[in-house]
Amino acid sequence: MRRSWPEKLILTAPFGWMIALFLAPLAIVVKISLSQSALAQPPYTPVFDLSSGFAAFFARVGELSFAAYASLADDNLYMDSYLSSLRLAGLATVLTLLVAYPMAYGMARAPARYRPFLVVMAVAPFWTSFLIRVYAWIAILKDEGLLNHVLIALGIISEPLHIFGTDWAVMIGIVYSYLPFMILPLYNSLARQDPALLEAAADLGAGSLARFWLVTAPLSLGGVIAGALMVFIPAVGEFVIPDLLGGSDTLMIGHTMWTEFFDNRDWPTASAATMVLLALILVPLAIYDRLRIREFP
Repeated sequence: MRRSWPEKLILTAPFGWMIALFLAPLAIVVKISLSQSALAQPPYTPVFDLSSGFAAFFARVGELSFAAYASLADDNLYMDSYLSSLRLAGLATVLTLLVAYPMAYGMARAPARYRPFLVVMAVAPFWTSFLIRVYAWIAILKDEGLLNHVLIALGIISEPLHIFGTDWAVMIGIVYSYLPFMILPLYNSLARQDPALLEAAADLGAGSLARFWLVTAPLSLGGVIAGALMVFIPAVGEFVIPDLLGGSDTLMIGHTMWTEFFDNRDWPTASAATMVLLALILVPLAIYDRLRIREFP
């Protein structure tokens, strides 16, 4: 079947956008990660320079430097940053799932006329600035903040809880900020389930708890995985939340890369750290893709 030029243009447009907005910036980061740091503007020695011609371009391929990647292995700061980021993002993802699943379940089981309103309420936080929402948690979690005032007034605690400036504050900020990304896939998965399956399980003698674990939970596994990836992946490289809510000992790779880029001006090392983080993120994506292929061969 021969396609017309407008049809070909429409079909190839997404690939053009992917090249322009993803592959080209990624190639620039790879280029910087293979360069040497320098006291210049920009602060690295370019490896690939097309202005010298293609002959010089290929001649300098042998000058590629992996010093930035070697520095990541030599300095424990980066390994500690990666491990801490994975730990905090993983725990925050689990907490987000525990909070989001009952909410998504209630939305999916609500009368049909109320569901659009509930979906709008779930995404309503996105109508305000992300930075403002994180700043609001500073006023809530500080020692003299709203949370401690309420708990002391209710007689639950006698002295303020020290939450602000800890890893717990970072995880609370991540859970709140990325909660809609978990709710929406779960809601979509739960709302599509056939009620007849629960009725059949009830006819076979399954109680409400058994119906949930044997029917509802397995069928919502796709939404759980999709929501977990949508929360975990951006949380690993998060910078704003740990910078505003975390303490001096809060270590995440996003903040480490920021320091290398803007304080130390070591762009090659920061770019190398970015590429390693991208490789770590691709692992869960590859696992999810493999599971999807097995589910829908």
